[in-house]
Amino acid sequence: MGDYSSWIGRKEVRRDVLTEGLLARWCATLDRDAAAAIAPQGLHWCLCPPDAPTAGLGPDGHPKRDESPGSLLPPLPLERRMWAAGAVEFHGPIATGSAIERRTRVLSITAKQGGTGPLVFAELAHETFAGEALAVRETQTLVYRDAPPAGSPPAPPPLGEGRFDATAWDVTREVLPAPALLFRYSALTFNTHRIHYDHPYATGVEGYRGLVVHGPLIATLLLDLARRSLGSEAALAQFSFRAVSPAVAGDPLHLALKAEEGSLVLAAHAADGRQVMAATAIPSR
Repeated sequence: MGDYSSWIGRKEVRRDVLTEGLLARWCATLDRDAAAAIAPQGLHWCLCPPDAPTAGLGPDGHPKRDESPGSLLPPLPLERRMWAAGAVEFHGPIATGSAIERRTRVLSITAKQGGTGPLVFAELAHETFAGEALAVRETQTLVYRDAPPAGSPPAPPPLGEGRFDATAWDVTREVLPAPALLFRYSALTFNTHRIHYDHPYATGVEGYRGLVVHGPLIATLLLDLARRSLGSEAALAQFSFRAVSPAVAGDPLHLALKAEEGSLVLAAHAADGRQVMAATAIPSR
């Protein structure tokens, strides 16, 4: 697959400002009341987005990866990219008008052989500062894999006859991730990955059953469920999530939360009970 050891430790610094407009559009996207002048948890994923020129995008809509010093990750020979997992620590508030700096470092790039073919996992460390203060520390795991062979069944499979069991959870909420929600979230994050808005590409090239709901959008919906349940914009001190299965636009998504020995267990499920995302959290003290 290649030797990626020289990429370990590569760094990137991006800067931004949390504007009132971004905060208002984020709240409108989630159909929630306008927040106070402090960023709700999860909004940091909309700060310091990639701003590669349109001519610098690859076939999937993501910025091209190459051997140049400006490329954070190497040119991997795998076509499909997904946000596999994340572990977030919330250290302090991000106030409207704050100057934002995100410092990123490549922690590891690991090639593996999965059940469906070769995989490459890239682990990134992010530190987001509001002014001089550390606001968010995060480890992000990306996975790259081959496009599916021709004739493969679409992912995820069509909804089955099972049902999501709400009785196992303390709090549940059903949302419908419509294409308009995906479009707005792509705009907020300046994410041009075509699986989120280009239906022919998502289904015909990458083999999905429909438009794919962003991993961080599902994670944001789970963070919002914690906010609703605990009654605080700064509800959590830590939040970790893992993508289990794709979610597609137009399929109902069941968000769930339960308390468990001083922590929280959260999850997102499809209507037939298939798990989409697993998460754990530690509430703020």
